[in-house]
Amino acid sequence: MTVDCVGFIYPDHAAESDYPWAAARLGVELAVVHIYGTDLHAVPELLDLGSPARLADGAALLAPRRPAAVVWACTSGSFVYGPDGAADQVARLAATAGVPASSTSFAFVHALAALGCARVAVAASYPQDIAELFVGFLAAHDIDVTSMGNAGIDTAAEVGRLSPEQVAALAAANDDPGADALLIPDTAMHTVAQVETLERSLGKPVLTANAVTVWEGLRIAGLPRRAAGLGALFKDER
Repeated sequence: MTVDCVGFIYPDHAAESDYPWAAARLGVELAVVHIYGTDLHAVPELLDLGSPARLADGAALLAPRRPAAVVWACTSGSFVYGPDGAADQVARLAATAGVPASSTSFAFVHALAALGCARVAVAASYPQDIAELFVGFLAAHDIDVTSMGNAGIDTAAEVGRLSPEQVAALAAANDDPGADALLIPDTAMHTVAQVETLERSLGKPVLTANAVTVWEGLRIAGLPRRAAGLGALFKDER
């Protein structure tokens, strides 16, 4: 039996173990390949990381897996280009890969639309200036950020070492009771196994970068997106 495959281009190494964890619950193949650059959360480095040449390398690595869709699994390496630049980024990736493509930044936008959430709080691991670029990207898509906190962590490697307790503390400290959902935007952070615990604690949808990236890949591939253990976003077909 052929197993459906969705491809993900993931920068360096940090929290890629979130993908097989999700795949086991979804019954699909989530193929992850890696591209490499400096993992610093700073604008020049992020622009380089999400460049057409690097993403073309990722698409070439995925090609033997014949994915039904490809997602650039990096939030900061997409929103750093701004709304128009991020749209051009995924359009180029789709043309290169020959299948539908998206990125984690757009995954957040589409996931919020699916849930009917327009007011959000953001719990970012990034430095302040990078976190503000994410808020600007959301605002350009008519999403009202009611509060934003940032942990000021400079590198993806450091984010990948955060414990579940530290992730939970970041979420709790930066939630806004008036927000419809809480967003945790870094794909370098291990979060997928914690989503339902966080949602029970906060009493609202919690959208984390790797979870929405998986959901977006399934969405653009036209594959089912219902699974237990992955939070409100995966509760039904929306």
